[in-house]
Amino acid sequence: MSRLLALLAAAPLLAASATAQEVQLKLLPTGGMSKMGGYYPLRLALSADQSEDIKKLPTDLAAPLFGTFKLGASDAPTAIAVVLDEPDGKPSRLFVDANANGDLTDDPAPVWNSRNVKGSDGKDYQQFLGNAKVNVPLGKEPATLTIAMYRFDRRDPARSAQKGFLFHYPDYAREGEVALGGKTYKALLADRMATGDFRGKDAASSGVQLFLDVNENGKFEAGSEAFDVRQPFNIAGQTYEIAGLTAGGESFRIQKSAKAVAEKKAAPPRPELLAVGKPATVFKAKTTDGTAIDFPASFKGKIVLLDFWAIWCGPCIGELPHLTAAYQKFHPKGFEVLGISLDRPGDDKKLAAFTKDKNMPWPQVFDGKYWQAEVAQLYGVRSIPTAYLVDGDTGLVIANSGLRGSQLEQTIEAALAKKSGK
Repeated sequence: MSRLLALLAAAPLLAASATAQEVQLKLLPTGGMSKMGGYYPLRLALSADQSEDIKKLPTDLAAPLFGTFKLGASDAPTAIAVVLDEPDGKPSRLFVDANANGDLTDDPAPVWNSRNVKGSDGKDYQQFLGNAKVNVPLGKEPATLTIAMYRFDRRDPARSAQKGFLFHYPDYAREGEVALGGKTYKALLADRMATGDFRGKDAASSGVQLFLDVNENGKFEAGSEAFDVRQPFNIAGQTYEIAGLTAGGESFRIQKSAKAVAEKKAAPPRPELLAVGKPATVFKAKTTDGTAIDFPASFKGKIVLLDFWAIWCGPCIGELPHLTAAYQKFHPKGFEVLGISLDRPGDDKKLAAFTKDKNMPWPQVFDGKYWQAEVAQLYGVRSIPTAYLVDGDTGLVIANSGLRGSQLEQTIEAALAKKSGK
């Protein structure tokens, strides 16, 4: 009898195992970003204090700033030291401890090139872009992963909030094929937060996504074909889950789930009506404090900035000093802001704390759907920050550019003057 009970108890496990799809994906050490169709800008804090991981530095450093990446399994990550040398009047230089031995004099030189950019104040500035190939254990095997990096000119006043950071993103991924429901799809496993651990964080949004070319058009659609590895997902009406995912991402199982979630729909093309002088897309939503919004009718007599952003978005945060200054200056004159948060599921408390800390008193719409945020989908948002200035009376788009940096105040001032007839 005891043996029979044991067999009955094991039956569900055997059934689940029989229906699970075993997946093995090969490492793509570089070129992953272009395949996933974009990246999340990540910030590496820089400091004048030398990291304890560094044992030897180049002798000719003049104005070094230090930072450290950590890549690999969360229980034993590899520390990769980074040094950015930025003396006044001289080009920026980047050093990366690619072999993680603490010696920054024995590594291959990273790619680090400059390009001229025009600032919002009309002056010329330099932005540096490049990448480094770093050696870390990935699962049970050593791997060379490409980390792309860029740095804004610290002299640019419009980038003052970003001068303490080196921005980066992963250019590596794993790729292959996945068979589900009798069909085979091209697949890409992406460590979007550059942790080097493909299991992702133990949170509602793991930072690791499985891309599947569901519509078989040869490319991955970030809005409708990217699935969090810790969340169930629906393909062709069937809900699946990922199990047994290894830290290195080299293997995992896809099995049918007892849960049911909706299938993601392809995002609509960016509507032409967002052009200046055309009607803004109408929508109804509730703000985080429960206020009902009927956009743009709720802003009669005002001009309103519809601001698509997120607390994880470095460039969005970089724009905040300009936005908060503009709000304080023009709010008494009829200027409003409606934030549309593309933050992750479960980030409502983080969003509330962030907006309070950053002095952002305007309302926020947050549905926890990340890139699938309903208002963002209506507006065809593909990148953030994205903003539109709208007339609350006519419902027409006043501006879809000139809404960043020092240009923001000029655009708002001109729109208010025109509205008042001055």
